[in-house]
Amino acid sequence: MFRVMENVEAGPREASIKRGGRKDLPEIKGNTLRVYLYLLRSGTSELREVQRSLSFSTPSLASYHLGKLVEGGYVTQDEHGRYMVIWDATKDLLEGYIRIGTVVFPRLFFFSVLFTPVTAFLIIMTFLNPSFLPLLAACSVALVAAFWYETMKVWKKMTSWK
Repeated sequence: MFRVMENVEAGPREASIKRGGRKDLPEIKGNTLRVYLYLLRSGTSELREVQRSLSFSTPSLASYHLGKLVEGGYVTQDEHGRYMVIWDATKDLLEGYIRIGTVVFPRLFFFSVLFTPVTAFLIIMTFLNPSFLPLLAACSVALVAAFWYETMKVWKKMTSWK
């Protein structure tokens, strides 16, 4: 169920269009990233499904963003007009993210979640035994702040389309 994006292998269909970790892929953001993440969650979708699900005003707007994804090599269209993500492209696009099922999280999110209660515990312990815990609590707060800052930077890229 847990898949780290860098370890996702391309299937036989995608092998012919494998990008090979190229760094010259066009960066996608905004509504185009929103469409990509929708396709990542839904598997395959038709143009009208993308338009309705993402509340685009016209099908041509959905078509424009899908076209950018196809042109960039992130998405492919089958003979029935359905769009699907090319798994190998997610390695380059979602660097720094981890996918659990159909949900995508920044990797640092888990460290942030782990160290937040640890820091809260140390702050509480500071009141009970103030000898060395203030320094430990200060270091932990700095660590949590750094993790959350980096997590929010990465998450902002992913959610800037909302």
